[in-house]
Amino acid sequence: MEKVIREERTLSFFERYLTLWVIGCIGSGIFLGKSFPQIARTLDGISIYQVSIPIAICLFFMMYPIMVKIDFAEVIKAGKTPKPVALTLFVNWCIKPFTMLAISTLFLGVLFKGWLPGVEFVKDGSQVELYRSYISGCILLGIAPCTAMVLIWGHLSKGNDGHTLVMVAINSLTMLFLYAPLGGWLLGVNRMPIPWQTIALSVIIYVGLPLFLGYHSRKWAIKKMGFKWFKETFLHRLTPVSISALLVTLVLLFSFKGELIINQPQVIFLIAIPLLIQTCLIFIIAYALARWLKLSYRDAAPSALIGASNHFEVAIATSAMLFGLSSGASLATVVGVLIEVPVMLLLVKVCLKTRHLFK
Repeated sequence: MEKVIREERTLSFFERYLTLWVIGCIGSGIFLGKSFPQIARTLDGISIYQVSIPIAICLFFMMYPIMVKIDFAEVIKAGKTPKPVALTLFVNWCIKPFTMLAISTLFLGVLFKGWLPGVEFVKDGSQVELYRSYISGCILLGIAPCTAMVLIWGHLSKGNDGHTLVMVAINSLTMLFLYAPLGGWLLGVNRMPIPWQTIALSVIIYVGLPLFLGYHSRKWAIKKMGFKWFKETFLHRLTPVSISALLVTLVLLFSFKGELIINQPQVIFLIAIPLLIQTCLIFIIAYALARWLKLSYRDAAPSALIGASNHFEVAIATSAMLFGLSSGASLATVVGVLIEVPVMLLLVKVCLKTRHLFK
């Protein structure tokens, strides 16, 4: 039995300034793309079955530190509090993917369509309108419930850490079965090519493999070194690895998209608008349903925050694998990273200000 160690958790140095790091990666990537245009293309060209090996390595190290933190033994305790678990699953898988499709299509495919002209060729050689590629990136964000930084959002809102841990484990397992079929179907609705084998492979590589290795390495480390060493030393050293791998990936991504951003800087702003609306809408829906179900504040806050946040690591990995690192879909998933921290911190403050509304 793992000894529970209580500690005051706050955003780490990397996490606190994630938005600034992403902005720095935009600048570095644009500079790299303009000054050394062949470097990123050469790296991305080292691939097996359309899977870039350098990018796959970076994306694996984005995911593994997240998965190793999960204690799946907590899942068996979920039956004691079925309502918050059911609420979180309902919002994440029955509401969020479809509102993301609707909102991104309305804004990027209708209202902003005239400002997002052009076409692009995806990995299978298909030509698609660029706005559809941006919508696809939003879709991949919408079907990826957060399993990483939500642990921090829940703690900062003074929510139930146990419930948050349970939902992290359940969401990770659920993604193994729902991410590929749901993603493929929604991309089809958006009239994008549906490489089913690639979608399934991306889930195996970027969710299944890190999940498997995370579970077994966690079990081994705790057995050999003890839970205190695992918690205070091993996880502490892993904390910057995930974000560092993310930043390296972003530099490569923006080295491809630098010319587009220089010529059309409004693209990032236009993509951010539906993502911001979606995040706030899902938070409001989940928070209102939690109050209607008469959940305690400590269960309501993390339930709403889990629904609002996205697992952008998986979304970036999948978009890069499906459509290429230089695709509009990959750019859209990065915009999700750009707004994630400031928006979620704002929603944490909303939770703390409204906790009196719950029992």
